[in-house]
Amino acid sequence: MSNEKGGLRWGVEQRLAFIESRLFWEGGVNRADLVATFDVSVPQASKDLSLYQGQAPNNLRYDSARKRYVATGAFEPLFFRLDANAYLRERSETEGELTNEEFVSAEWLPVPTRRIDPEVLRLIVAAVRERASIEINYQSMSPNRPEPFWRRVSPHSFAHDGMRWHVRAYCHRDERFLDFIASRCLGARDLGPQAMSRSDDAMWTGRFDVVLCPNPLLSDSQQKVVADDYGMTDGQVTIPVRRALLYYFNKRLRLDISDAVDRPSETPAVVKNRSAFHAALAEAMR
Repeated sequence: MSNEKGGLRWGVEQRLAFIESRLFWEGGVNRADLVATFDVSVPQASKDLSLYQGQAPNNLRYDSARKRYVATGAFEPLFFRLDANAYLRERSETEGELTNEEFVSAEWLPVPTRRIDPEVLRLIVAAVRERASIEINYQSMSPNRPEPFWRRVSPHSFAHDGMRWHVRAYCHRDERFLDFIASRCLGARDLGPQAMSRSDDAMWTGRFDVVLCPNPLLSDSQQKVVADDYGMTDGQVTIPVRRALLYYFNKRLRLDISDAVDRPSETPAVVKNRSAFHAALAEAMR
């Protein structure tokens, strides 16, 4: 990664990074891969391969039997950052489009996409951008609010909890900052003066350091692999989380499940600073 890239144009550098990624992850690359991925001509693909060979001559060799350039044992990345999650995500997104049997199959678990009205979102974004308030027609899940109703809010940010988008906003009716699920905002209208800004939202601007450690009920070997899995140092990892998002963090990592004692495998990582975490969580949920 320390080699000079020679001031290459962005498009060229992207194709060289692709060549390198294919060499590292798939073991080889040829002109057809470049043509199919970037819609370049065969001569351009050949030029890109020659350019890469000139930049990193020790990284590849031509295998005449496979008719592909393959990675050498001395391969060292020059144009892309090694990221296992990014590779698997890319494989899952391109699966079904590729017929080469050498490619690895990967699947990303499909989850229902929450439909957000583009026009409603556009108006809420405008309110955020202009530091204004706006009325939203919001469908609450509270039994006391079975029908949607209009309320004025001062939105300042958006947050994704791993499943859906939320609008973080000051509610003029309840006189406090709340999270509104974006897909349940059925209408938006009437920009007006802002009541509170992002800097006023202490739960949003403040962060809490969640300290995770392996579940002590696991075996030593199991705890070690959990520590490696979560990138822990000395048996723990600290994750700064916006206080407003602690509830979703707790749910997403399944830190709230009740069978942690009977089935520690269900909660391989637990909160080390538990008392402080629960106090911060309770404060965020008021």
